[in-house]
Amino acid sequence: MIFIDELKKEGIEPMKTQLLCTFTTKGELQNTLQLIRETYHIVYNYIYILQNKANLDELFITYNIDTAFQPDTPLENTILIHRKKESNTLYTINALNELVKEENGGVLDTSFVINWQKFKNSIILTNAEGTKKIQTRVFEVIDFGDGKEVITEEHK
Repeated sequence: MIFIDELKKEGIEPMKTQLLCTFTTKGELQNTLQLIRETYHIVYNYIYILQNKANLDELFITYNIDTAFQPDTPLENTILIHRKKESNTLYTINALNELVKEENGGVLDTSFVINWQKFKNSIILTNAEGTKKIQTRVFEVIDFGDGKEVITEEHK
């Protein structure tokens, strides 16, 4: 296994990526996907489209980009997010800080451990009241690495 430090010693910088989320609707999905492909250099060949369980028209498109190819102006309705793999929870750093306060009696403590299973398959964002937790389900997974597209039951 090659470690990052070994690559750097050889003068090779590892690729830096960011996970982005673009908000859209079913009606705007194809246009939004086209804009994403035109705006960013997507890595790992997958785009995940999640759907708000409470509002089926609301979609969240998630994808990883290579930060070396960022546009001058980010795509509208797009945010930087993070993912907790074991619970498939997406969140912003601001939402994580608010969530810690909510779960820890109002105290922001960086050593506080979140029970991520409580937020399984959700996106956590911030709003005026604190955090907004949106339950999601997979709407579609697009794999453009091998030219195949996986379509969910919703899309058939």
